[in-house]
Amino acid sequence: MVLGVIGIVISLVGLIWLAYRGWSVVLIAPLLALVACIFNVLGTGNDLMAGYTNGFMPNLANYVKTYFPIFMLGAVFGKMMDDSGSARAIANFIMDKLGPGKEVIATVVTCAILTYGGVSLFVVVFAVYPIAAAMFRRADLPKRLIAPAIALGAFTFTMTAIPGTPQIQNAIPMPFFGTDVFAAPVLGVIAAVIMAGGGLWWLNRQEKKMRAAGEGYGNHPNEDIRITDDMNLPSFGISLVPIIFVLIANFVFSKVVMPNNNIVPENIIWTDSAQVPDGDHVINIAKSGVIGNWSLIWALVIGIILVILFNFKRYENVPTSLKNGVSSSFLAILNTASEVGYGNVIKTLAGFTVVATGMQAISGGSVLVLDIVSTSTLAGITGSASGGMSIALSVFGEQMVTMANNAGISPEALHRVCSVASGGLDTLPHNGAVLTLLAATGLTHRESYKNMCVCTVIIPLIAAFIIAGLGTLGVN
Repeated sequence: MVLGVIGIVISLVGLIWLAYRGWSVVLIAPLLALVACIFNVLGTGNDLMAGYTNGFMPNLANYVKTYFPIFMLGAVFGKMMDDSGSARAIANFIMDKLGPGKEVIATVVTCAILTYGGVSLFVVVFAVYPIAAAMFRRADLPKRLIAPAIALGAFTFTMTAIPGTPQIQNAIPMPFFGTDVFAAPVLGVIAAVIMAGGGLWWLNRQEKKMRAAGEGYGNHPNEDIRITDDMNLPSFGISLVPIIFVLIANFVFSKVVMPNNNIVPENIIWTDSAQVPDGDHVINIAKSGVIGNWSLIWALVIGIILVILFNFKRYENVPTSLKNGVSSSFLAILNTASEVGYGNVIKTLAGFTVVATGMQAISGGSVLVLDIVSTSTLAGITGSASGGMSIALSVFGEQMVTMANNAGISPEALHRVCSVASGGLDTLPHNGAVLTLLAATGLTHRESYKNMCVCTVIIPLIAAFIIAGLGTLGVN
């Protein structure tokens, strides 16, 4: 048992360190899972390869099977919004309207609208940064605040809290809890207000301190900002329509169409069982496990069609943009799926019993605290909100449902707390989105990470614990 725990610790530290150093998670996750398995064999004498292969590959494949359509369609939607100029048109409009003196809030609001509309976090970073940099330079506002402002708008409340957000971090809990992306709207709005309000308060406070100290934009001789042609951009209204339709369509499909069996083929029979083939013509499907995914898929398809129809002449080549969007989804889902495979190998090892027992002890018997502790801890370990959440739910999901039923806590509260908690420790320094944002803005951890940490780690965790307390009282 001791060797097993040592192996898990070595494996986890190696995953964090190598990911931080830029190694591909697709490569290191299976290798470090094998390291943990070797220690487990030395300590218990169990078979090595059977446990490894039965834990890693099936769970990786199952994650891809469940979430690939959402990853792919989300990436395609973001790419089509980017290539059409729609993302930039929205950014330009908001930045111009809020104007001088509101550079930080303009950056946050722009990122929030884009990510809440389903645009990929990474597309948002590259679309917003050049405009934000121009505004900050003109206002002589310290450049090192750009990264925290983008992170606050893109990596926090619109990613995990606001009901209806189509980001994957809000989709993963659905099949585990039988919920949809609009789960626990009151808790979601409260968490969003805490994160947005707290983050803006902190950044505005930092801005005043920096100005008082005489700090300006700074000298950045290696700054490389791509200048784009804004002459052929779509209008703000046209750019916003696909985003609005994604949100509306998602709501209608998840709340009206799918629950009433509309547009569902006759050979689909809703049951409470898992998805099991039954003969050649009938399929039994657990209704609660698929409605959320199916609704989000249809909503994104509609959004993609609309953005293409409205901007067809603005694309250099529509098939190329579509192909590039699909291609960009491959690495994203494989990274997360590899982390899920890794986590499922770890959870089968004897040493993980100690880790799981520790998490349960910290929770003090509260299912919502267990929800936060397991999700946020594993998100921090993997450097991924979606990866950590998937591992936590695969390990504790069934237990959480049982505990919640016994305590009279709704599945919707579990969903929202889990989603918000995933956006806490995930943005530790080795997080891929953090590294990408700093690289894109030309900033360093030393310059910007402290303020990013407050906005994307500390305040979201505070929000998670507050809504967990409210959820315990029956608020949804």
